[in-house]
Amino acid sequence: MASKVAPSCRLVFCLLISAAILRPGLGLYTVNSAYGDTIIMPCRLDVPQNLMFGKWKYEKPDGSPVFIAFRSSTKKSVQYDDVSEYKDRLSLSENYTLSISNAKISDERRFVCMLVTEDNVFEAPTIVRVFKQPSKPEIVSKAPFLETEKLKKLGDCVSKDSYPDGNITWYRSGKVLQPLEGEVVIILKKETDPVTQLYTMTSSLEYKTTKADIQMPFTCSVTYYGPSGQKTLYSEQAVFDIYYPTEEMTIQVLPPKNAIKEGDNISLKCSGNGNPPPEEFLFYLPGQPEGIRSSNPYTLTDMRRNATGVYRCSLLDKESLMASTAITVHYLDLSLNPSGEVTKQIGDALPVSCTISASRNATVVWMKDNIRLKSSPSFSSLHYQDAGNYVCETALKEVEGLKKRESLTLIVEGKPQIKMTKKTDPSGLSKTIICHVEGFPKPAIQWTITGSGSVINQTEESPYINGRYYSKIIISPEENVTLTCTAENQLERTVNSLNVSANENREKVNDQAKLIVGIVVGLLLAALVAGVVYWLYMKKSKTASKHVNKDLGNLEENKKLEENNHKTEA
Repeated sequence: MASKVAPSCRLVFCLLISAAILRPGLGLYTVNSAYGDTIIMPCRLDVPQNLMFGKWKYEKPDGSPVFIAFRSSTKKSVQYDDVSEYKDRLSLSENYTLSISNAKISDERRFVCMLVTEDNVFEAPTIVRVFKQPSKPEIVSKAPFLETEKLKKLGDCVSKDSYPDGNITWYRSGKVLQPLEGEVVIILKKETDPVTQLYTMTSSLEYKTTKADIQMPFTCSVTYYGPSGQKTLYSEQAVFDIYYPTEEMTIQVLPPKNAIKEGDNISLKCSGNGNPPPEEFLFYLPGQPEGIRSSNPYTLTDMRRNATGVYRCSLLDKESLMASTAITVHYLDLSLNPSGEVTKQIGDALPVSCTISASRNATVVWMKDNIRLKSSPSFSSLHYQDAGNYVCETALKEVEGLKKRESLTLIVEGKPQIKMTKKTDPSGLSKTIICHVEGFPKPAIQWTITGSGSVINQTEESPYINGRYYSKIIISPEENVTLTCTAENQLERTVNSLNVSANENREKVNDQAKLIVGIVVGLLLAALVAGVVYWLYMKKSKTASKHVNKDLGNLEENKKLEENNHKTEA
């Protein structure tokens, strides 16, 4: 335990101090220490051989000394003075180095090491400097937004617990902001904690922003001095929302379409390029001088052709700033005359017109029974083949879904018309009688035979096409007959007859019989002649054989006889 110094000793020390002489050539020595660290102060005096004791003191601002530590060279004992601010913080080594733990700002003063002999007192002063690194600067009280062309407080850059005080600098996108009247105003304020004596520095920045500051980072730094020299700490970046007025307007039609047609619903969306963007606008419809106040979007339903025109919108507080768009409401009308189901008589004239009224040139297509026609139909004299289902279809290619169509179902009626033809079979045995009928609705055909005869087969009918078909029968009359063809539909009953003669048929049959008898007689006579010739030949052959047997030596003649015999037999 360190003991307190006796009062008598204090008196001696005071006398010695009053006569103290600084060691020649010894200047001021400075010890730099970080706040909270241990301050180490060497005595910086050579210890004399006749040293009695060593002592440390510090000087008050008025120059009066305060002794804090004593060490005897003979008793090897250490004593610390009863100074409250250094209680339990001091340590004095054998070489008289003084250590002060937990350095404080109040420790920044002039300390003196004293070595005392019987006849002299030596002193070595040491200046203590204490440094405290400030906290990382932080931008606080940030403005929620900045407005162009307005000088407004951006925020405060705060750095706490610094010693000595530091300097704060503002940056825009890494470049130093210098004060500029009306555009950049920087106010620095420093506060000292009465207990710790540490500084808190606050720099307020007022800034006149422009659109160029959009997304630009702002930072600040604090520059301070530490035991090893000057250092700088930087804050985090801060980006501010920049408000600026609308300078340009746009208007948009939703949903986006290449074209608008009657019956469509559309919406008008107005936009301004300001920040924040405007939310309400005045919408002006064609022919209406007064604007309609509305938020986005402004909806128009069931557009009609008379809604074609220029649509505009403006700001509520600046009606001169406008945007406009031209809207064309496309339409397509089709009128077919006549239309629906039309019944006409064959030979009648029928004018047909398909009239188009449209916002643009429209394409027109005619179809008959789902087959495209090369041109529009025109009927100066109707035929049965003109009947059918006609469709006039029109469309605007530029407008999706805008098409119209009308249909005409044409029925061509006619009374039955009959034409009868006769065709004789090459053999002359039968005749084909054909009854050609034309009419609509389809006439029913009935045959009637007057006189004797027979029907070889059943009546045969052709398909009914374009108001025409025929019925035919094949007959072989034994006498003159009359064939009657009756055709009847809802309009009329028509009868036609054809006489068929049987004489021509008999004469051809007799001629054929005579020809057959002649052929048969001829064949019988030919057979008779052939029999006589054969009998004569056989008789001659037998006589020749006898001569051959007599003259066996003549081989060449025998061969010729054999060849002749074979030819005759053949």
